[in-house]
Amino acid sequence: MYKDKKIIVVMPAYNAEKTLLMTHKEILEQGIVDLIIVVDDASQDKTVEIARNLEKTVLFKHQVNLGYGGIFFSSCF
Repeated sequence: MYKDKKIIVVMPAYNAEKTLLMTHKEILEQGIVDLIIVVDDASQDKTVEIARNLEKTVLFKHQVNLGYGGIFFSSCF
């Protein structure tokens, strides 16, 4: 919480197994984030497996790669 407001971070991810843990940790270290939403864009590595085990995190997984901007396009429909 920050000034009585809930803070949610949306984190797009594609083949992010090497950086996901570090990025997630840095976000939570700020001390104000209540929830992280990881949106996986059909990664071919272990991104989804890692994201499923992260605290304060909800995972959404695209079945096909939507590319840059796909996270926003898919949420419009």
